[in-house]
Amino acid sequence: MFITRESDYAVRIIRSLADGAKKSMGDISAGELVPVPFAYKILKKLEKGGLVQSFRGAGGGYRLTRAAAQITLFDVMIAVDGKLLLSECMDHNYRCPHREGGKQCKVHGEFERIQALILAGLRERTLDQIL
Repeated sequence: MFITRESDYAVRIIRSLADGAKKSMGDISAGELVPVPFAYKILKKLEKGGLVQSFRGAGGGYRLTRAAAQITLFDVMIAVDGKLLLSECMDHNYRCPHREGGKQCKVHGEFERIQALILAGLRERTLDQIL
């Protein structure tokens, strides 16, 4: 699946933080209807991806590392899912019998074209423009 549940939740979490305020896990989860275990896991990925900063302690919480005007859907989805592939055959490590020995696969070529359009669309607008 191209847009995973984690990606959907990640966009919701970013939406919650888009105002620039530091928010607690509870506030984010309740406001965006993201279950706490998912929110925690996703926030860790967003932090590792450089989109979110966490603060420990009594006044802790989470905040975006940059403005929503500098974040795209592509950024969020890459941070959460790593690779964005329309089909498993799009992975460079995938061994497809239809392409072995230098053969051309017209289906693969069409998937590449469609994937390029989707990736361009995900990069096209910032979350600030969308939200």
